Amino acid sequence: MKNTKILLIILLIISFFSVSAQENLRWLSLQDVIELAKKQSPDALMAKHRFRSSFWEFKTFKADYLPSLRLDGTIPDINRSIDPIFQPDGSIAYRESNSTKASLTMSLNQKIGITGGEFFVRSGLRRLDDYKDSTVTSYLTTPINIGYSQPLFKYNAYKWDKKIEPLKYLEAKSKYLEDVEQVSITAVNHFFNLLLAQIDKKIAIKNRSNYDTLYHIALGRFNLGKIAENELLQLELNLLRAKSSIETAELNLENIIFIFKSFLRIKDDEKINLIPPINTLHFDIPVQKAIDEAKKNTSTGLNFEKRLLQAASEMNFARLNNRFDAELYAVYGLTQSASTLEDAYKTPLDQQQLTLGLSIPIMDWGLAKGKMKMAESKQELVITSVEQERIDFEQNIFLNVMQFGMQKNQLFIAAKADTVAQKRYEITQQRYLIGKVNDVLELNNAQIDSDRSQKEYSRALQSYWVNYFELRKLTLYDFEKDRIILFDINEIQE
Repeated sequence: MKNTKILLIILLIISFFSVSAQENLRWLSLQDVIELAKKQSPDALMAKHRFRSSFWEFKTFKADYLPSLRLDGTIPDINRSIDPIFQPDGSIAYRESNSTKASLTMSLNQKIGITGGEFFVRSGLRRLDDYKDSTVTSYLTTPINIGYSQPLFKYNAYKWDKKIEPLKYLEAKSKYLEDVEQVSITAVNHFFNLLLAQIDKKIAIKNRSNYDTLYHIALGRFNLGKIAENELLQLELNLLRAKSSIETAELNLENIIFIFKSFLRIKDDEKINLIPPINTLHFDIPVQKAIDEAKKNTSTGLNFEKRLLQAASEMNFARLNNRFDAELYAVYGLTQSASTLEDAYKTPLDQQQLTLGLSIPIMDWGLAKGKMKMAESKQELVITSVEQERIDFEQNIFLNVMQFGMQKNQLFIAAKADTVAQKRYEITQQRYLIGKVNDVLELNNAQIDSDRSQKEYSRALQSYWVNYFELRKLTLYDFEKDRIILFDINEIQE
């Protein structure tokens, strides 16, 4: 009775740990791994933060062109000092100063991007309390001032920013999408690296079992004098190598599992088993369509345009800077001063100001001309570089499209080769077991071909999926669904 209870407890413990092990086992398909990588891998999170930075940079740029309302004030400005006073005869006298000042100014400013000027509306109030002999209070009001400042021949940064900054933001959006596709490529590589490591371990275990069986059969035949000692030793060597391969495969698998879990940020206590992908997507991709979509959608295509604009902007800056310049400044408003606040707003007087400032370089020893020539050379260099990079860019897309078109046939050949190699090994093994094949080298070759073909099919699948996502990254176009790849900005901001 006592022994029965002990046995029951042992069975319950074994059952508990068996269930726990099953609970910690996680099966992952290729699509599962890609989705996990997009959601929580470090690469995906860094891509989100980089895009957020670009998003707020663009928002800041747009805000700079919106009307800005500002309040400036000095409350109070206390001055108790001895100040120098110039007398009519040219001498200097010193007078004690004791006063308090306060001021408030409200201004509304609006940049004019087309012209590079600035329009403003201001309203201000100042108060002065002079305590020298007795307290004297005075107010100065500016109910309204309307003005405009306009550089006439100066480099217009606003005009160029309005062209370049939106392009930079579009480039950042495209770069984020490309980073996401790169995450998919990295996830595919991690998936197949782990899958190949698991296959290596299974092959090693299978080979050890097979060679163990073959060795013991060969040992019996050797004792009966049916095979030579050399053949027995070869099988014993194969068995020892198979045992060693298991340890190597296990160590390699543990290392790759650690890398895999680290990339996906999966808990260490979870056991991972992969589900090999079965279905692949095959469709025709017109080369010219791929090139056209890449030019419109990708950060590389947008970067070409941005660099050309930046070079033109620098050329324009060099041409206009340090040369003849003029600036127009015009203000019209109302103002009044009084000893009381109420009177300071009564019957205000108008005020006008018109200024035309000139800047004429007389001699700069060729400085402006030198800068302009440098900008011209830089612009020509950028144009030449962009033209060459466009050719390389289009050639790269062409090669990827051609490679993707070959994938279907490559996968078929790899799958067929795997089937043939497996069948050949099984037949050779069975013939050896019944004594119809006496050459152990033939068995070795069949086993090597079987192992190699099994892994080559997985590598062919890996190459297919890497090429599939690489093509998406290069064009930012989903050829399967025939639409541009987009994303929801709101999800990135969460």
